[in-house]
Amino acid sequence: MRVLKFGGTSVGSVQNMNNVKSIINDGDKKIVVLSAMSGTTNALVNIASKISEGNKNEASTEINNLYNKYVDVVNELIIDNSLKEVVSEYVSERFEFLNECVEKSFSQVVENEILAQGELLSTFMFNKFLQQQGVNSQLLPALDFMRINEVKEPDSEAIKSLLDNVLTFTPEADIYITQGFICLDSNGDVSNLQRGGSDYTATIVGAAINAEEVQIWTDIDGMHNNDPRFVEGTKPISDLSFDEAAELAYFGAKILHPQTVLPVRKDGIPVRLKNTMNPPAHGTLISKNHVESGIKAIAAKDGITAIKIKSGRMLQAYGFLRKVFEIFEANKTSIDMITTSEVAVSLTIDDDSNLGAIIEELETFSTIEVDRNQSIVCLVGHSIVDHKNTFKLFQILKDVNIRMISYGGSRNNISLLIDTEKKVDTLQKLNEYLFELVAI
Repeated sequence: MRVLKFGGTSVGSVQNMNNVKSIINDGDKKIVVLSAMSGTTNALVNIASKISEGNKNEASTEINNLYNKYVDVVNELIIDNSLKEVVSEYVSERFEFLNECVEKSFSQVVENEILAQGELLSTFMFNKFLQQQGVNSQLLPALDFMRINEVKEPDSEAIKSLLDNVLTFTPEADIYITQGFICLDSNGDVSNLQRGGSDYTATIVGAAINAEEVQIWTDIDGMHNNDPRFVEGTKPISDLSFDEAAELAYFGAKILHPQTVLPVRKDGIPVRLKNTMNPPAHGTLISKNHVESGIKAIAAKDGITAIKIKSGRMLQAYGFLRKVFEIFEANKTSIDMITTSEVAVSLTIDDDSNLGAIIEELETFSTIEVDRNQSIVCLVGHSIVDHKNTFKLFQILKDVNIRMISYGGSRNNISLLIDTEKKVDTLQKLNEYLFELVAI
């Protein structure tokens, strides 16, 4: 059995839903993971924000506007009168719940319940649409089996057991529809896998059923060798290893949630990135195989803060780095890059919510310099530190002021820290140096 995930754009219109139906209705059994319809999650985030700020009238107006959009979609999507009545009633129930949330005392749980409505709506509507088209489909409610533990990681054993049970008691179908993104936490409250989490849901489900393959369907022909939003003429990458894909996702490739490949990597379940608008295209196959060496792709991650820690006491001082790392650990802040010298440590973080407390502790034994608005540009490929053409990368040094370089920490990754305002220029120059110049 395969697992196929479709994003918000893929179910964002009646025409796109018909495209998805054509892709999945091939006679093979599969589980289909759906995101919320495009624009819905952003609208729900806005509604939750209005409620948290106490702007009840504005929240109610936003809810009513979103409801009217769904009424229009239902009227266009469902033509069978009996099914339309069922779907309309369900949509009304979901929006009644949202209106009830306006009067609730706001909390994280309430916010998560609000954000869950998009996936609940899209999957119910799409399942009924398939049934209207004569497709044998059934709904698998993700909240019946998707679980995260106390540290917000997927509870793999519970998910497998619960999903096996749900499949056993669900009527036999060719296509099972479930929600991406949403889950229950260790307290039994509605939670989620963060933005982009539907990709993650798909591979978690794929691992739980030992799927033949997981397919992530988007609106682009696989992962490209550079960011197509900023660089012209990028090309899709035919094959990536799990390690390469994980590096690219973590360091900014928007096509994948950063943790997507983790659940399937151990069992070697391949992940294929496909284009809903161009189904015949090969896309990108992510597997345990290393197809070729050298730099394959470039990605960039914004919102980075660089911290330089200088101390005269660092020289030959045992435990200095441990003391630094313990401060970041205590403040639940992960480190992306790090370089050291005899008298200083430079490192980067992408979450500065606890930066004030971190600096206060570091300043008790060192001098601190902080640079915000930084970006990490990451170059990824199998064994790139050993490849004969990797030297081309360093031609960038004559054009761009690079604050840090991480080279050798991973054989598959070289990372550069730059000012965010230089990001687009850097991506374009690297594209020219690495992918357009002939080998020297």
